Amino acid sequence: MTDFTALLNPLADIAREAGQAILEVYERDDLGVETKDDKSPITEADKAAHEIIEARLKALTPDIPVYSEESGDIAYAERKGWPQFWLVDPLDGTKEFIKRNGEFTVNIALVRADTPVLGVVHVPVTGVTYLGGEGVGAFKEDAGERKTIACRARTTPVVMVASRSHGGEAVEKLEAFIREEVGEVERASMGSSLKLCLVAEGSADIYPRLAPTSEWDTAAAHAVVTAAGGVVVNTAFEPLQYNKEDILNPFFLVLGQSVEEWRFIAPAIEG
Repeated sequence: MTDFTALLNPLADIAREAGQAILEVYERDDLGVETKDDKSPITEADKAAHEIIEARLKALTPDIPVYSEESGDIAYAERKGWPQFWLVDPLDGTKEFIKRNGEFTVNIALVRADTPVLGVVHVPVTGVTYLGGEGVGAFKEDAGERKTIACRARTTPVVMVASRSHGGEAVEKLEAFIREEVGEVERASMGSSLKLCLVAEGSADIYPRLAPTSEWDTAAAHAVVTAAGGVVVNTAFEPLQYNKEDILNPFFLVLGQSVEEWRFIAPAIEG
């Protein structure tokens, strides 16, 4: 079952079910926070969402493997031969979850070869869902209403979305460069994969991520951005690739317009 139109609604339902499980923990006093081996936090919500998503995806598409942040390490020797697989972050933005600022998401992506081709990003606190895929377009669903979304043409001021806590100096340098080259720049801050979604829905022009992330942090929203007409590229302006031996992403740019419209920023991001 790899008809993207047929998969889109079941995938959104799975993300919403996982989001409901996350909210049940979110509304408690005790979030069940633990620390993983890499010193990053994990909560009972991460675990509950993972279990739901993994079970539902295996039932929906038994022949497609699932690779989740919480499923443990899967050796590259095994996964490098996968023609396609589900790449999942059951709770993207665990730190935002712990801070209770609402800016965390459920991310589910279908990756074919090295490219995300279908994705759903669900925001449990607001109930908003972003979804999209190759050949089906991109959408934002809010209060039960689904609307088509698309990246916008770049205008002035340029709207740059950035992380509140990562890559500050490098992003400041890039912002100053863009301001000098094309004019006023406005900044927007957001947590988790929502930064990519702001570009996909036409609320922002560029999201530079000049700090570490992992593949499951970006794959679902990457698919939505692509379906909305944008691009996700590394700092050499090459497509961001997935299912690498090293699961970490290189630094990257999410662009609401073509690479050629943004190549002028290369001097500000070199090195």
